[in-house]
Amino acid sequence: MASALFALALLAALAGPICRRLYTRPGFITGRDGRLSTSTALALAWTVILVWLLLAILGYGLTAGGGVHYFQGADGPLSTLTTVYLPLLGGPYVALIAAKTVVGMRVEKGSMAKPSPKPTESGRRPLRELIANDSGRTDLVDLQYVAFSAVTMLYVVLFFLSDVGGGLPRLPAEIWALTGAPAGAYLLNKMAVRPNPLITNVSVDDGVLTVEGGGFAPDPAGPAALAQPQVTVDGTTAAASYDPATGTLRAPLPAGTKAPFTVTVTARGLRSDPYPYASPATPPLSLPAQRGTA
Repeated sequence: MASALFALALLAALAGPICRRLYTRPGFITGRDGRLSTSTALALAWTVILVWLLLAILGYGLTAGGGVHYFQGADGPLSTLTTVYLPLLGGPYVALIAAKTVVGMRVEKGSMAKPSPKPTESGRRPLRELIANDSGRTDLVDLQYVAFSAVTMLYVVLFFLSDVGGGLPRLPAEIWALTGAPAGAYLLNKMAVRPNPLITNVSVDDGVLTVEGGGFAPDPAGPAALAQPQVTVDGTTAAASYDPATGTLRAPLPAGTKAPFTVTVTARGLRSDPYPYASPATPPLSLPAQRGTA
């Protein structure tokens, strides 16, 4: 029990400052597009867990374990490090490096749109971005990557706390597939995703709809029907004009349209995810100041 409490205290001392730092300034796990990076966050989480395991085993070995002899032998506390735990760590890091490479190349070639995300009121990025695509909708591939990784981490932590003196838990070698296979699917998704237009914000001013995002640029080399992007509001298509300076679309709001409504963009024959628009909140009326009585 004392060893488990020591391990928990060590985990809190190690992970606590990192979590606080990421909460206030999450730039370390934020991608170049300004969104939270799933691959970076999971690679960091696995790094923290493995460092914690090694430090806890070192502390146990130097105290209750009896010193150097505790680490020796074929069945020592680190005997499964290269067969189980380094592969567990390797999958997320391969996904991290490869995903950054693939996304960078696709953005450079124009086959993927990565506009900046819509700012939040708090200035912090929501954790939901770890399981969502760039348009804010839940991505099944990202969700399974995060879910399987979290379950595997829970297995490792609980089995270790049940027997700290036993060293690294003797988990099946095949458990690396719980991070390797989702990491592979995550990477393939980055390679296969289509360059659909992406809406990050919609605003209305004097009956004119302004759509922000990416992937709106027309295709002058394509068919005439695909030369200009189209904006659809609740099933009604409106003529849109593309501003190359800001990368936005402007279109007249169809007559009779009232918020809330849904906006989609079709560019180069590809359609964006629906973006729900709700009218901005009306500020409360300020009451006149009451004059005191004479």
